[in-house]
Amino acid sequence: MPDRTRRDNLSARGGQGAAGIPIHRTAQGLTDARIAALEAALASRPPLRAPDAPGQARAAVALLLRVHAGRVELLLIRRAEREGDPWSGHMALPGGRWQREDADLAATAARETLEEVGIDVAAGRLLGELDVLAPRSVRIPSIVVSPFVYRVPEDVEARPNHEVQLALWIAVDDLLHPDAVTEYLHDLADGNTLPFPAFDAQGYVVWGMTHRILTGFLELYAQSGALEPTK
Repeated sequence: MPDRTRRDNLSARGGQGAAGIPIHRTAQGLTDARIAALEAALASRPPLRAPDAPGQARAAVALLLRVHAGRVELLLIRRAEREGDPWSGHMALPGGRWQREDADLAATAARETLEEVGIDVAAGRLLGELDVLAPRSVRIPSIVVSPFVYRVPEDVEARPNHEVQLALWIAVDDLLHPDAVTEYLHDLADGNTLPFPAFDAQGYVVWGMTHRILTGFLELYAQSGALEPTK
């Protein structure tokens, strides 16, 4: 069932692709102009990275984009319910902890994405990296998370493993719509609730670190000029 929310509505060159979106040709074939604009925006700003610190736990997540039926979509997952997991049941991005066999954090994101949703990012392209983030709550394990943005083929589908309860493709512009702004009411031990900013993704609530990652991504996406054309 979708999570319960309380709404707070706040107020290239080349040919034409689906929905009148320009496309241009690259060495890898046809590229949607919105993706090209986003890639240029990512390249223009070096991501904030955490300094190396002995013993610091690190993780990486993948923000997967595909152009489907003329719209740019991203993949969200809902993590399976697991006792002792602080992110149990949360809406999230594919990803996980860095392991010794990973060449770097981009390799971590790629490996975890293949494991969790069966998508090989090698079939697409790494567009860039977003700023690192860390949990703000002292109740969450200390970890530094690096988000990577990938373009994947338009016909790719997710095949969730046992760690993932749900995989959901959602249009980026739907998350940018004012109706997507909501809040998550977190139950506290004393019986009170604490509100957190959130997105409504087709009835599922995205909050916490994933909300923070998406907020930074959506700001960059909008600034890059990669929005859908107005009708």
